Amino acid sequence: MGLDVMQETDFIAARVTEIIAEQAMMEPSDITDDSRLADLGIDSLGLVECIFGIEEAFGISVPFNANTPEQPGFDISSVGAIIAEVEKLVARQAA
Repeated sequence: MGLDVMQETDFIAARVTEIIAEQAMMEPSDITDDSRLADLGIDSLGLVECIFGIEEAFGISVPFNANTPEQPGFDISSVGAIIAEVEKLVARQAA
């Protein structure tokens, strides 16, 4: 039997935060949903590393193009937005 929705959501949020924290060389507890990647010191290469880490951790394909990060498809405006996008992709894959 799989995780219930709340446990899965908490797991996704924690894992995404860990991946971002690793790139920012910070503790996950220092990162909030409102944190912006640039404010955490994550540049475009770090963002790509985060995306790869997320894809690997969840077995998903993130619709993100580093050459055009402003294009719609995957909201990277904050850590919370990234978590929400990953939750949608994981749910879509499970369906």
